Amino acid sequence: MKFILQPWQLMLVILASWINRQQQEVIEYLRTENAVLKEQFGKKRILPTDDQRRRLAVKGKVLGSKILEQFGTLFTPGTILRWHRQLVAKKWDYSDRKEKRYGRPRVRT
Repeated sequence: MKFILQPWQLMLVILASWINRQQQEVIEYLRTENAVLKEQFGKKRILPTDDQRRRLAVKGKVLGSKILEQFGTLFTPGTILRWHRQLVAKKWDYSDRKEKRYGRPRVRT
């Protein structure tokens, strides 16, 4: 049985390769940008806000530690994954909820 490439399949392959190349160029740009930031900060400690930590933790967890190590991020993979663990732990300790009082309300005397 012979495999015959249809014209629409050829166009799909060309489109997919173009999109892949664009994504690779964006990744290379972001890697270069990270390297510039590392050079600029040097050994200075970078202190992200809680919102920045949350965003990095969520995205970093999806990638995993091996990919984060290869990518050369501003923070170590262990730090990013620790932020994620803390984020999950905070979600389940209910510390953000107001204290609820059960029973009959207090009466002023």
